[in-house]
Amino acid sequence: MTTALSLHGIAKRFGDTAALAGVDLIVRAGSVHALLGENGAGKSTLMRIAAGLTRADVGLLTVGGAPYAARDPRDARAHGIAMVHQHFTSVDALTVWENVTLGAGWPLAGARARVAALIAARGIPLNVDATAGSLSVGLRQQLELQKALATEPRILLLDEPTGVLTPPEVTELFSTVRAFTSRGGSVVLITHKLDEALAHAEAITVLRHGKVTGDWSSADPRPTKDALLVAMLGEAGTAPRPTVTRVTPGRVVATKGSLTLHAGEVVGVAGVEGNGQRELLRSFGAEAFIPEDRTTEGAIAEFTLTENLALRSAAGARGRGVDWSALRGQMTALIDRYRVVTPGPDTPIAELSGGNQQKVIVARALEGSPELIVAENPARGLDVGAAQEIFVRLREAAAAGAAVLFYSTDLDEVVTWADRVVVMNGGDLLTPPAGADRSTIGALMVRRGGSA
Repeated sequence: MTTALSLHGIAKRFGDTAALAGVDLIVRAGSVHALLGENGAGKSTLMRIAAGLTRADVGLLTVGGAPYAARDPRDARAHGIAMVHQHFTSVDALTVWENVTLGAGWPLAGARARVAALIAARGIPLNVDATAGSLSVGLRQQLELQKALATEPRILLLDEPTGVLTPPEVTELFSTVRAFTSRGGSVVLITHKLDEALAHAEAITVLRHGKVTGDWSSADPRPTKDALLVAMLGEAGTAPRPTVTRVTPGRVVATKGSLTLHAGEVVGVAGVEGNGQRELLRSFGAEAFIPEDRTTEGAIAEFTLTENLALRSAAGARGRGVDWSALRGQMTALIDRYRVVTPGPDTPIAELSGGNQQKVIVARALEGSPELIVAENPARGLDVGAAQEIFVRLREAAAAGAAVLFYSTDLDEVVTWADRVVVMNGGDLLTPPAGADRSTIGALMVRRGGSA
């Protein structure tokens, strides 16, 4: 196999933080190369360097064996590199076809028909005249992928592309990926899902604290999950899941329709995207709310961590002003408690990795012992350790007396962490039998027609 993309000795610092420290990565033509690591390990930074969005301090890059100096995204596109970001980049007010046209740099004349033909050929259920802001999160992710493919790249960089997709959409995405590599294209897949990496990637590289800690090529024996976890997290990565106190549900905290939430209880919502989960969760109007899209609803990108904390916290209030010193101290404590990788509380939240942004948003929501916590995909895009930590925090909040309601596109998360599971199907709330297993719940998710 020839080399499509190589990065050698890549180093990058942000202030006192070493995001990358001499990383090597070789991506072969016609293959999928998985890039694993904890949140903040440097995965996205490495790919942003390849995509011309960030400049490396030190290091050499080649594309097709020729030296490549990634000056900006246009330069990357000219070299056949396209990136699908973990955070959506589409313009909410523009239509699907306008966003694809803008991303691909096409002339406007005939662009709508061109986009419609492209989407129809791939069988994607996207209305070309719908605005990006009106799409579900799953369809917005599909839009991001179509924008990248419209540039006809040779190298596709995918940053957590399946975090918000349903199982059928994941299957469809990897079908698209395989069609792309079968034509000689190369894919770098950033993912926190070990099964996904093992199932779909010929080669796997693991980063930890900005360094390569594991590297398996297609010629090597396949690594085990434990080997990947050790490379990602150290020996602690194979430690058993911590036990979490479960309490008997107490008083009624909130009721909407046929769903009643009790203190001390974690209720998980399962369902295929677009079946009413979003509307159900938001109908409770909880003060402690963790939105699905952290970049548009969870935080203000240009604000610092302390300023984002101030959006909800009353700790800094002093009369009619804000006690910024108190807020900064509170944010510093949260950084330590939630193990947020950041230079400090005055860092703009946009400079953090997606996982660390999510930790900040969850920490802010759980401060002050709220009695009702509602969370949409709270572990979206998080590595296995960080995802576990988020759910442990939610369970701890329930043990302390809160009622917790969460939805996840990952059915395993719902089954594992919820005391009680409900299913949304076609806008109807279904209740699985007591003790229902994953397959029973999954069957209710796709069942046609209404009540159980």
